[in-house]
Amino acid sequence: MKKVALTVAVLALGLAACETKTENAVDNTAVENAAEADANAAAMSVDNALDAAGNEVTNAGDAIENAGEAVENAADNATN
Repeated sequence: MKKVALTVAVLALGLAACETKTENAVDNTAVENAAEADANAAAMSVDNALDAAGNEVTNAGDAIENAGEAVENAADNATN
């Protein structure tokens, strides 16, 4: 009978230890997932900012090109 009681006690302790490890694993997974989500959001923000900056550079280049064409057209009109 003592052997059965001892076996039950050891199994109960083992289950309790597993439960704690499982809870820790769940907590760690939640923290890792949150960190990954934050990193992904930050990367997306950087990508969006770079895209916006690239668009502004393109727009500035287009504006310069348009201004050059306007000057050229004005010169052509002045000679005509």
